[in-house]
Amino acid sequence: METKPTFAQKYPALKDILSFLTFVGAVALGTFILNSFIFRSYNVVGGSMENTFKDGDRVIVNRVAVSLAHLQENEYVPKRGQVIVFANGGNTSLTNCSPITGVNDQYIIKRVIAFPGERVVVADGTLTVYNEEHPEGFNPDLDTRKSADDGPKENVSGSVNVIVPEGELFVSGDNREGQNSYDSRNGLGTIPYCRVVGPVITRIYPFTAIRFF
Repeated sequence: METKPTFAQKYPALKDILSFLTFVGAVALGTFILNSFIFRSYNVVGGSMENTFKDGDRVIVNRVAVSLAHLQENEYVPKRGQVIVFANGGNTSLTNCSPITGVNDQYIIKRVIAFPGERVVVADGTLTVYNEEHPEGFNPDLDTRKSADDGPKENVSGSVNVIVPEGELFVSGDNREGQNSYDSRNGLGTIPYCRVVGPVITRIYPFTAIRFF
């Protein structure tokens, strides 16, 4: 008894097209899930994070902790001293989040300095954080400045005396001399938790400077 040819046998070219489209769709879906919930990569632009990161560095941001916090209907709260990437007011995907004004870059990289209720003072070239645990104040960079060439620069320009609002973060670039970093010290203001994309976990480029954070 003669069997009828299958659809794939009758239209092999169409089968190949459908297989290709299925593959492309799976790759696109996997990329979306990876970028939205697991990891995301960014290029560092400018010198605001020197000496930790330089212009052109490629970094990977951890989205897992942020995704888990949001699934539990909580805001993700980074650790003090972590370098984070956050989205500015131009990112329309964050419709329920207060905008960040005066910034053109879609994504920004800075270091976490202080949390809600803490007082931040910049005076005489020094940055100091005051809270209930440290009423006399402390230097938030002691654990993050590895050397004069690795971590936040010691001299801090500007004059600041501010209490961080509820639900927001005080952030700063590591290159704090002069106007090298537009951050919470000099015009950027504090950053809502809801705008945090995630903490930087590794630098993958240049290949001679790969490291974890």
